[in-house]
Amino acid sequence: MNNFEQTMEKYAELAVKVGVNVQPGQTLIVNADIAAAPYVRLVAKKAYEAGAKLVQVEWNDEAVTRIRYDYAPDESFEYFPTWKAEMMEKAYEEGAALLAITSINPDLLKGVDSQKIANLQKAAGAATKKSRKYTMSDKVSWSIVAVPSKGWAAKVFPGLDEKEQEEKLWEAIFHATRANLEDPVKAWNDHKTKLSQKVDFLNGHKFKALHYQAEGTDLTIELPEKHEWIGPESINEKGHTFIANMPTEEVFTTPLKTGVNGTVRSSKPLNYGGNLIENFTLTFENGRIVGIEAEEGYETLQKLVETDEGSHYLGEVALVPHDSPISNTNLIFYNTLFDENASHHLAIGNAYAFALEGGKEMSEEELEACGANSSITHVDFMIGTKEMDIDGITKDGERIPLFRNGNWAE
Repeated sequence: MNNFEQTMEKYAELAVKVGVNVQPGQTLIVNADIAAAPYVRLVAKKAYEAGAKLVQVEWNDEAVTRIRYDYAPDESFEYFPTWKAEMMEKAYEEGAALLAITSINPDLLKGVDSQKIANLQKAAGAATKKSRKYTMSDKVSWSIVAVPSKGWAAKVFPGLDEKEQEEKLWEAIFHATRANLEDPVKAWNDHKTKLSQKVDFLNGHKFKALHYQAEGTDLTIELPEKHEWIGPESINEKGHTFIANMPTEEVFTTPLKTGVNGTVRSSKPLNYGGNLIENFTLTFENGRIVGIEAEEGYETLQKLVETDEGSHYLGEVALVPHDSPISNTNLIFYNTLFDENASHHLAIGNAYAFALEGGKEMSEEELEACGANSSITHVDFMIGTKEMDIDGITKDGERIPLFRNGNWAE
């Protein structure tokens, strides 16, 4: 076994043991593109070795996805199969875990009518609302990892030949996920400890608001009284730990739906539904997005914001130091899983229930009463820069420096 094969096997073990943390007798559902087949087979092997009862792979093919957009009738994009959503609901009811493997080509849907993309995103969001509650409230274990595809690798490394592009992207993924280290599982346990210290610091202060300042950004985000900062590790309803995003460098919480005011500028491109949105600005009044600008992908951004009423508001605020393993690669991955972990980010749409005290047991109405946003979508976008300053504002109005020049102040 060569070094690459050994590292990929470590990466599969990391996803199974630390990411979803598969338990004996559990079903693991894997969503993946056919380009990831060799890695999926390793994941299945590791999951069965960990005691999984069944590994059920749900395949997709980006070429078939593009064919649908090019040839299917318009009504196709207003339809999402209810049987697929019901399958996931039933699987979650039975305690299944989910591993999503992302490998999408950022330019897959370039030139496609943005209305088709918006319609399908809306249909999928509405159909999967019930099943999504299981992951948004951490009732089940779930995780997202990435595997290169030819189109994605070409976007990140356009100056190399095809073979080198994929090799370089694999190297970057292994580095970002610590899979290239001698003992990745131990490295992740050490990493979790460091991030947990930041979580304890923030939760100890219970800030009333955060104030962001950078070129093009002057934004104040109020936080709900019951907000809780969350680190890398989550706990499902059975008490098992898991890590939802690999890699992850963030700590995050829920913003107060009506407490966002000012303007924020994006710092990295947003790949939404196979289309890129670049160099965009959002303006907020009392939480609501009241103005948008974008150098590229304006219509796609507009359709995103207009998905439903809740997509006019924020559902997540996340802090990420500029000096971090992913940021230090100086790469734009054109993939939110990586780019959001190189940069402070926010999310348009639904809030995470578990980022409120007692939120996992709250009804949708109770969550909204606590200031959490509700939407059929949740889309992260990156705002952090090496110049960004962030202050935490206490209930008494004291300002405590949290970030200076992109990094933790203390």
